[in-house]
Amino acid sequence: MSKSEETLASIKQVSYQLFAEVGITKTTYSMIAKAVGIAKPSIYYYFKSKEDLIAAIFEDLCSAIEFSTFFEVETFTKENFEEKLIAFGTHMIDEQAKDPYYNRVLQEYMLMATRLPFYHEKLLMIQKGYLQGFEMLMEKARKFGLVSDQNFVAKAHVLALVLDNIGNFMMLVEHVDYKQIWVEAVSSVFKGSDARGSE
Repeated sequence: MSKSEETLASIKQVSYQLFAEVGITKTTYSMIAKAVGIAKPSIYYYFKSKEDLIAAIFEDLCSAIEFSTFFEVETFTKENFEEKLIAFGTHMIDEQAKDPYYNRVLQEYMLMATRLPFYHEKLLMIQKGYLQGFEMLMEKARKFGLVSDQNFVAKAHVLALVLDNIGNFMMLVEHVDYKQIWVEAVSSVFKGSDARGSE
């Protein structure tokens, strides 16, 4: 990594932390420059405005949380399907839990989404991506004979909504066994399936 790339990465990481600690509105270029150890004008080499920086951090955040980041559809087989589904979901829960800044930063962007269409539309696209992603997975499960044809789309949406709500609750409530909730949600999708029961 070049010096320029290292500086860019540092600016983004420091900004991410400051967004969580003091909020996006109160974060200034002076604060970022001091924390990174560079002169304030140097930041303008990478970001022409604070709005550009805010958008860049947001794009990185969205890339980190989109469906394909956690759920590798091509790795699912008939034999490992339920196990993989549980593993990928619990990994996502672990990733959110170990990032001390994530919850607060996401809340900041969700607040921005209430007044700025760009952020609203992007977050909505992420949510739709999970609905569509789980639909693909349940279609694959249906073809494997792991779930019945009946309501397989609804089952996909149940998984998407449960995982989304787990993420939301993790912003507010710590002492809940979110991994076990995910296990139960996945198990309920396959439990009692006509297709599975007929094997």
